[in-house]
Amino acid sequence: MPARPLPGLALTALFTLFSLSAWAQTPPAQVLPKATPATTWTPDNGNGTFTNPLFNDEFSDPDIIRVGDDYYMTGTTMHTMPALPVLHSKDLVNWRLLGYALDRLEMGPEYRLEGGKDAYGAGIWAPALRYHNGTFYIFSNINGYGIQVFTATNPAGPWTHKSLDSKIHDLSVLFDDDGKIYAVYSYDEVRLVELKPDLSGVIEGSERVIIPAGNAMGEGHHIYKIKGKYYIISANYAPVGRMQAARSDSPFGPYETVTISARETMGTQFGWRTQGIGRSLPAPGDKISVSPPPPGGNAFGADPLHQGGLVELPNGDWWGFSMMDVKSMGRTTFLSPVTWQDGWPYFGLPGNLGRSPRTWLKPATGATVAPTPTYTRNDDFSGPKPQAIWQWNHVPDDTKWSLSERLGYLRLHSLPAPHFLLARNSLTQRVIGPESTATTTLDAKGLKDGDVAGLGLLNIPYYWLGVVRDGKAYRLRFYDQLTHKTIEAALPGPRVQLRVSGNYDSELSQFSYSTDGQTFTPIGGEVRTAYQLRTFQGVRFALFAFNEKGMNGGQADFDDFRVDEPLADRSQNLPVGKIVTIRNFANDQPMWANPHGMLHFAANGSKEAASPGVRFRVHDRGQGRVALEAMDGSGFLTVVGLGLSSDVRLMKTETPDSLFQWQDMLRKQFMLMSLRTHRYLGLDVRTGEPYAADWPGADPDRKDGTVLVWEEVK
Repeated sequence: MPARPLPGLALTALFTLFSLSAWAQTPPAQVLPKATPATTWTPDNGNGTFTNPLFNDEFSDPDIIRVGDDYYMTGTTMHTMPALPVLHSKDLVNWRLLGYALDRLEMGPEYRLEGGKDAYGAGIWAPALRYHNGTFYIFSNINGYGIQVFTATNPAGPWTHKSLDSKIHDLSVLFDDDGKIYAVYSYDEVRLVELKPDLSGVIEGSERVIIPAGNAMGEGHHIYKIKGKYYIISANYAPVGRMQAARSDSPFGPYETVTISARETMGTQFGWRTQGIGRSLPAPGDKISVSPPPPGGNAFGADPLHQGGLVELPNGDWWGFSMMDVKSMGRTTFLSPVTWQDGWPYFGLPGNLGRSPRTWLKPATGATVAPTPTYTRNDDFSGPKPQAIWQWNHVPDDTKWSLSERLGYLRLHSLPAPHFLLARNSLTQRVIGPESTATTTLDAKGLKDGDVAGLGLLNIPYYWLGVVRDGKAYRLRFYDQLTHKTIEAALPGPRVQLRVSGNYDSELSQFSYSTDGQTFTPIGGEVRTAYQLRTFQGVRFALFAFNEKGMNGGQADFDDFRVDEPLADRSQNLPVGKIVTIRNFANDQPMWANPHGMLHFAANGSKEAASPGVRFRVHDRGQGRVALEAMDGSGFLTVVGLGLSSDVRLMKTETPDSLFQWQDMLRKQFMLMSLRTHRYLGLDVRTGEPYAADWPGADPDRKDGTVLVWEEVK
């Protein structure tokens, strides 16, 4: 079960703080841009709040900086090209892709999938983004090739690239006030080196251990100098994911360390994992397997928030960013308010340090920004380039793809490859959670003998559906790498619509096809997606063409590509103005306004479960905040005292302590954060106690008593 209330002294101090009233925490009202129904994920709720994650697709190892009133971000791209996305924001919530720092990573044949070699699991990872004296810098180690430095005076580019003769990994860089440049790196024991002023390499003899092993530090460090002190934010996985901080008066130490974020999974469970693969890339016929999540549903693994850092707003507020493993979708980015206490930057709000809200007020950057999608995912291939969301799987052969040979089509010329993972010129983009469907139209009439082309889920295991040309015949083929199942079907002609629908909560996907563009026929059954540590990436949609018979073949023409996200529009997820029943996800019993004046639960089938006391009107109080009024006339849910069990009362008059921040968890699931305690409404289903408002957050399986489910009363 989750941790219970803070110790008495801490709670006493907490409620001294909150005696100023929750109303005082609400910023002045602002005129917000009118929100339109979203068709793709955006974290901005259009009401002054945001809901994590920032992206509902993979964006791992984020690093964020502020330059003036602007914010910039980059992250890991591994072997995909172009590499190193550079994103811009004015409010830390809505991000726009400016471009990439690197178009091609020409490091060796493995990056071109030549000679049977591959760069899966290598390339650009854990980059450090910095700005100093008018120049933007991105530092990253590339496996076997050492530190790479990318520089630009304009974050939109162009960027220049040079290599340093040093192979330290997972580094973070600090430009100190005295002109020295430090890099920190390594796991467990934290090491520091000084870089030469011209960034031509490491100063010989400067390497030293600044935090010895055994101080709970991990890797993926982010180093900062804040008010004269040196801070290192670190990710640790021993034995579960969390975030650590180290602090010193000197870059060389000694450092003291504490945990600043732990247990925060946002109610997301550990997912399926691929097993049985090593450094060799599995080929068709090789045995691989996927393992289910550990029993019980609450194993943390590396999932809780980890690997991130800090950014300061112009007004002095601080925010934290980090990533979390979100099943087979991959690792993605989360934003957390930061509370400084005793000189430490804790992720979370006063009274609930170390835990981060899923939904909270947007950062007070001073900018008013309408909800804006980061990417354009759909592509009709009518432009001079593919949409910027696309990335090639490894470095492409630019002579073997075209958007101009047949206008309005992406043409992929098939090159020889033994299997899908080694096919060159596969064009990919990340799947989107929690559910997304990709559809494309393939004209396969240009395929030659031995060619196969289609739509795939690129990962290990991988799956694809496409058209095979064997002699003069066209056949539809589905392939499942996990089970080695192949299914073929006859086609009336070479033009076919291919579709794959994925639920990345359940980690099941389904392929289907259509020959008339109207009726889609499922094929292959549901397939299991999983996360794996061979490529360190989540699942990707892929358009591909290759030749199984070792020849240069013909061409495949893709007419369009579109993505549908059925849960992207969250505008109806907060039922303001409606009367609802609210059931606890843990025991499936309705919340009930107990006649004793406290919030309790009613037994299913009882007369109380059919009474007006289980119905509540959701009053809108702005910025995603609500007051709940019981329909039996007993009043408003109000938190008193320390928010302990039975401290959630029914009061005739609404007060600031009646306010809750609605936490949208999709599919009508939600949590209620008390603005008095910054903790969540919940109950311990084992004890039969009344509700409390002292719960720190949801367990991964969401059955700890804090997650609720609403249903409108018609």
